[in-house]
Amino acid sequence: MLRINASKLAATTAVGAMLMALAACGGGGSTGQDAASPEASAASSAPAGPKVGLAYDIGGRGDQSFNDAAAAGLDKANTELKLGEIKELEAGAGETGAQKEQRLRLLAQSGFNPVIAVGFAYSEAIKKVATEFPDTKFAIIDDAAEGPNISNLLFAENEGSFLVGAAAALKSKKDHIGFVGGVQVPLIKKFEVGYTKGAQAVKPDIKIDVKYLTQPPDFGGFNDPAKGKTAAEGMFDSGADVVYQAAGGSGGGVFEAAKAAGAMAIGVDSDQALTADEAVRGVIMTSMLKKVDVAVFDFLKSYTDNTVKAGQTIYDLKAGGVDFSTTGGQVDDIKNKLDEYKQDIVSGKITVPAE
Repeated sequence: MLRINASKLAATTAVGAMLMALAACGGGGSTGQDAASPEASAASSAPAGPKVGLAYDIGGRGDQSFNDAAAAGLDKANTELKLGEIKELEAGAGETGAQKEQRLRLLAQSGFNPVIAVGFAYSEAIKKVATEFPDTKFAIIDDAAEGPNISNLLFAENEGSFLVGAAAALKSKKDHIGFVGGVQVPLIKKFEVGYTKGAQAVKPDIKIDVKYLTQPPDFGGFNDPAKGKTAAEGMFDSGADVVYQAAGGSGGGVFEAAKAAGAMAIGVDSDQALTADEAVRGVIMTSMLKKVDVAVFDFLKSYTDNTVKAGQTIYDLKAGGVDFSTTGGQVDDIKNKLDEYKQDIVSGKITVPAE
């Protein structure tokens, strides 16, 4: 398998240079064998799997959160479905919509099919590029952009956040908790609303501090650990003892602040007690699991099965698309209560608002 990670490419990289990079790394996966050997000849005659293009949001593979969850689904698909060539490209901080279009267009022009866009920031770009390449199958995570060749992979983040909100309230000794959002957009508001409703279900009068790191069109709040740390420090200083972050790469700063304050934090998207820096994993009492990896794998499997469908697939609590983690055992004593809330949501006894 060949892989490009363009996390170091500047957002202003010229179209020609990116095309040259794609061309230079083109072709099927390399085995390291001599091209003239019988083994290489046999491999070259074997049917190749689909060429998959994946465009990350800011932070890319290695963000220990949302993008890494997508990468995990891609890696699983490559192992189990025998994909062909893979290209991974990454958004740069402060880039324009035209640059996002360019990234998706480069993948499609280079023959990658399907193409997956990770994050709602690709909404306008994917709508435009998908019309230019009607024979290419596109998927976008966290956005409902419509098109006959666009699949929407959506999640009930509010339901998963309800569960970790309940956990925060059950664990808080000060009846004071916090929420740090990366960027104040409707998607992240779903996390905040679910978290608030879950905490209030346990303690109606609990105090909840809320802070967003940036406002659109500045999406740097998803990759600024220093801002995340400062926001969380303010909450801990004011008396909060649990803070939930839905802030992508900025979440590492929240964990650092929790460790320094002797407090607790809640991770997001991935089980961050497994993925965060080892120095801070101990403060992560639970994480809201958003199974982006499952959605990416499902989409790629549907492509290889020739069963791709355009439109929305919603991964909610009932479908197992969201949940809470138990790594480290810090919520073992309240797990039964959280499971009760989970069942009440699945059965419809509790309806968690999204806004």
